[in-house]
Parts: sequence; structure tokens; C-alpha cells
Amino acid sequence: MSFNFTDKGYSFCFTCLANQVLPNHHPIKIIECPRDAMQGRHDFIPSETKAAYLQQLLACGFDTLDFGSFVSPKAIPQMRDTAEVLGMLDLSDTDTRLLAIVANRRGAEAALSHPEIDFLGYPFSVSETFQLRNTNATLAESLERVKQIQELTLAAGKEMVLYLSMGFGNPYGDPWNVEVVEQWLSRLAQLDIRIFQLSDTIGVGDPASIHYLFSNLIPRYPDLEIGAHLHTTPDTWEEKIAAAARGGCLRYDGAIRGFGGCPMAKDDLTGNMPTENLFQYFGFDRTSVEREAFAEAMAGSGKVFLE
Repeated sequence: MSFNFTDKGYSFCFTCLANQVLPNHHPIKIIECPRDAMQGRHDFIPSETKAAYLQQLLACGFDTLDFGSFVSPKAIPQMRDTAEVLGMLDLSDTDTRLLAIVANRRGAEAALSHPEIDFLGYPFSVSETFQLRNTNATLAESLERVKQIQELTLAAGKEMVLYLSMGFGNPYGDPWNVEVVEQWLSRLAQLDIRIFQLSDTIGVGDPASIHYLFSNLIPRYPDLEIGAHLHTTPDTWEEKIAAAARGGCLRYDGAIRGFGGCPMAKDDLTGNMPTENLFQYFGFDRTSVEREAFAEAMAGSGKVFLE
């Protein structure tokens, strides 16, 4: 399958690559992550600009929009206006669900005060070093935070998405293998958490490790939804998506044009997985996203990130 669209004078011709690899046609969930794209930018993006861009994304038909976070403004100053931006959005004509990132009980309480939010995302690292850097907590302390946040989330009738950061390895020498990842996934699933994103936080995952994790974990936990949050360089995106897809992954995070990454990891981050590359691989028909609306949003991203 091929398709074309034009973005600010650039013509894109995407050929669906998935059928060359996958025999099945299960629906693919695409989660767009503008929060991840915005949060590391030094210049503050005006609230009105953020809201206008999010409104374009809400028209695309993404399964979920990772739109903001309720975390310390000292740690992530770009996201200090999440509540204000949320109040500017018109949610009357979209089926896209909203996800906000939180790092502790206080952030969860703030997020849950907004009934429009469907999911709370929490970054739980399987690397102790990164957990301390990212949320200022040890793994034991982070596990207690997860328990508290999950209790609040269930009481509010919402759902938690647990990001297993450093899920494909880490640069700190902390222990990593599929057994370590499974150990934490198993413990966290006992808290009635059902959605997990295996996160290649700094782009160290290679096709072998990506396929190894998904092909081992997905069959073992058929009642869980285990997705991919991959970071990539421009020349490794296809092999990473293919490895996850061959492993049975049906849920993917992306950010238009690959903008952003995790500002808490290190300075030389590779970028987020470009959403347009996910569509180049899977096509639009296996997703809930409208290609024309996506083309408009992709064009609109330039006003947020390039001007």
C-alpha cells in the first residue's frame, strides 16, 4: 500500500512495509506524545500555541494523546501550564483519550482533579540510577509511589499506564536482562495495572533485544497490553519497529517528526520514534488515524517546534 501527502511543500510517499513482515492484520494503536516532544525545549511554548496544536492532534483520531504532565515545574518547566492548556481544549468531537504523566501522589491528585483525563502515566525505571535521576526515588520508593497512585487511579475510575523506562538496557551498568524486566512487570501487574510501555529511553535497544523482550513477554502475559516507546536515529527506525512487530507488539508511542526525548536521561539523546514512520511501516488502515487530519497536524507541528 502506498500513500502521499504534502507537508509545507514536502511530498511524502509512504509505502506500507508491515505486510512484507507480518501475516496478520490486527489493529495497531498509535499513541501520539506531544508532551514528550515539548518537555525538553528550553524556550517556553505559549499555552495558546500548545492548545492549538493539541486540538489539531485531537482531530486525527489517535487512540491516546500523551498531552501533558503534572510534575514539579522546577524539574520540567515546559509543562507547568498543563492544567491551563487542558482547559483550552474542545473535547466534544473526539474519541481520543487523554494521558498525563505524573511522578508522585501529589501529581496524581492534581491530574485526577480533571475528569477529562483518562490515563495517568508513571515512569518506572528498571534501572535504579535512572529512577533516581528521573523521579528522585529509589526503586523501592518508586514501587510505593506506584501503589499509592494506582489506588487513587482506580478509586477515580481511571487507568494507569506504566512505562518501564530503560526497558532495553541502560548506560549505567545496572543489571538488565529479560528476567529483570519480567520481574518488575510481574510485580506491577499484581497491582491490577494492565497497560505497560517498554521504553527504550535513550535509544540503546537493538532489533535483537527489542524482539527478544516482546516475543517473550507478550505470550506470557496475554491479559496485559504491552506496548513500545522507542527512541531512534534516522537510520534505525524501521528495524526497531519491525523487531517489535515481529514480537507481537500492537501498541506504539510516537511523536511527529521525532521531536523530543527524555530531558532527564543525558544530553545526546536520540529522538522519539517519528509517528509518520509508524504509518510508513503499518499504513493508516490498521489504525484509527485519518491521514488527511494527520497531514494537517504534521504541517502544524512546524509552528510549535520550528519557528
